[in-house]
Amino acid sequence: MQLYYSPLACSLADHIALLEADVAFEPVRVDLRTRKVVSGGALAAISAKAYVPVLVLDDGAVLTENIAILDWIATTRPALGLAGPLGRTRLLEALAYIATEIHRSFKPFWHDAGVAERQKAAAAIAGQLHFLADSLQGRYLFGAAPGVADCYLFVMLLWAARFTLDVPPPLEALRDALAARPAAQRALHTEGLL
Repeated sequence: MQLYYSPLACSLADHIALLEADVAFEPVRVDLRTRKVVSGGALAAISAKAYVPVLVLDDGAVLTENIAILDWIATTRPALGLAGPLGRTRLLEALAYIATEIHRSFKPFWHDAGVAERQKAAAAIAGQLHFLADSLQGRYLFGAAPGVADCYLFVMLLWAARFTLDVPPPLEALRDALAARPAAQRALHTEGLL
């Protein structure tokens, strides 16, 4: 199995989640500017979307998009998902919120945007993060142990720190707790972020 990633991209969520799940995989670095695998070859040869994350399963099946990959991890390793009749639905709800609201709101910070557009984005992100902080069900989004949604939120919190955006104290605590876990430490080290 291979995970195609780029350092500090949203693929870091999948990287951490796979390590938390104790799944054997090979991390494969991608240069997002050139859309090439660092060891050679075009990412488009692996996935026509030509962006990360891409997870190639042992049987050759290709998964893309954080929500899909993180759902696959939680389905194969239930400890990283949510139990109960609405567990998977609540997990997908959280992943969709992180992807479609928070992740999308960071676009002006990663691209050439004016001050006004960045200020508007910062205000939106602050509101979105406060919403999640107010809905925490423990140290992590859904209790005392991290799940795949926490891995994705962790990346968004790293981005917030990178762009010096305000983060509510409960989410700072979540970020710090997850950052201290061996899986996050390994992923951050592999990606050259430590």
